[in-house]
Amino acid sequence: MTSFHLSLDLSSANATQDLAIRIGATLQPTDVLLLEGPIGAGKTHFARSLIQSLLPVAEDVPSPTFTLVQVYETAESEIWHADLYRLTSPDEVVELGLTDAFEEAICLVEWPDRLADLQPDSALFLSFSLGEDEGQRHLTITAKDQKWAPLLESLAQ
Repeated sequence: MTSFHLSLDLSSANATQDLAIRIGATLQPTDVLLLEGPIGAGKTHFARSLIQSLLPVAEDVPSPTFTLVQVYETAESEIWHADLYRLTSPDEVVELGLTDAFEEAICLVEWPDRLADLQPDSALFLSFSLGEDEGQRHLTITAKDQKWAPLLESLAQ
């Protein structure tokens, strides 16, 4: 299976926000974004920016660290934002209803390693790491599914 890769350097929190908005504008129900990286690498900032860009009315978008999942309504679909850091088993993912959400909602999943074999093959992987200067981030985007190729081509320009 072919993989698609793109590496980006994000110079600031605003650059991360701008990228999130660009990606968000392309998402459809059943799209899954898997957000990897250490604590403080920008996963939640990216997710919050993307979600806020899709909401019909501005609202607070808290981190789902303690609630595990936050669900938002848009005209097109629900958006599920999950933080799986505190989970210990993929069975807990099923109990949350996240695997069902993969089939009907836009899903943003932080700490996707907790999904194990439940990671959708069609997901877009975003791996964040800290840059050398404060506020900088490095992002590697990877996809196995051909559907993401136009987005990655667009972001590369």
